[in-house]
Amino acid sequence: MDRDDPLYPAIEPYEQGTLDVGDGNLVHWEVCGNPQGKPALVVHGGPGSGRSPYARRYFDPERYRIVLFDQRNCGRSTPHASDPAADMRHNTTAHLIADMERLRSRLGVERWLLYGGSWGSTLILAYAERHPERVSEIVIAGVTTTRRSEINWLYQGAGRIFPEAWDRFRAGVPESERDGDLVAAYARLTESPDPAVRERATADWCAWEDAVLSQEPHGSPAPYTDRPPADRLAFVRICAHYFAHGAWLAEGVLLREAGRLAGIPGALVHGRYDLAAPLGTAWELARAWPDARLVVVEDAGHKGSDTARREVRRALDGFAV
Repeated sequence: MDRDDPLYPAIEPYEQGTLDVGDGNLVHWEVCGNPQGKPALVVHGGPGSGRSPYARRYFDPERYRIVLFDQRNCGRSTPHASDPAADMRHNTTAHLIADMERLRSRLGVERWLLYGGSWGSTLILAYAERHPERVSEIVIAGVTTTRRSEINWLYQGAGRIFPEAWDRFRAGVPESERDGDLVAAYARLTESPDPAVRERATADWCAWEDAVLSQEPHGSPAPYTDRPPADRLAFVRICAHYFAHGAWLAEGVLLREAGRLAGIPGALVHGRYDLAAPLGTAWELARAWPDARLVVVEDAGHKGSDTARREVRRALDGFAV
């Protein structure tokens, strides 16, 4: 491994397939690393971002059996949310938890380590609190619990820091809805039968997301806008769908029920300057979950940094026993 590269070399899957999860949905999955290694599941963010081959590189391929999957309606899972005919009614947090259990059973895994960040951390926590007996350890890079208070911060409160960009984001919805729930308004726009309306809403949403991360020195300057068009459409449609419903989670439930994680070792890696998901949520979770260790990375925000990546790899190396 290159001393200047914080991650392991790139690898390719040795097995992949699709899982029929019902309601016309097929979930794409892949496995790489050591077939006899410690099972680990990568839970991607978004919601709707799709799996990233880059995530494979956090794991020692000699010691881990690494599973990645595309959550419903994104990545290589079908139907794809960029198609307006794709039915979003069967894409909720409860559906995704059930999909993870089906995938675990399909692959013959008894217990697995869970790794992910941002929205992925919400899904990890929801799954682990539902099925703690199936989780060996948890590593999270960028903690969120998708409380409505967190959603309100990202799509309204952060406007106090970026007022020009937020004014443009607000102007993207009909004038009659600008003083109401902007996320719900965007969710309606992404369901429009008019492709021009969907594309404009997608562009406006991504421009706002990019603005919130614009002061971070690491990573792409336009991580959302730069996505391929179909992936961008799916990402915004799924995000708006989830956030308009508070991810179908009772407010604060993942923190209130963090005691269900007792006995599961955890590592929480969070950037000090994460404006998309401020550090306070990670701090609250670490206090509610005594088996978790919080590492605050001083040179990172939501997009991370080499320091943050080294901390994630260090945590995963420590759990690879």
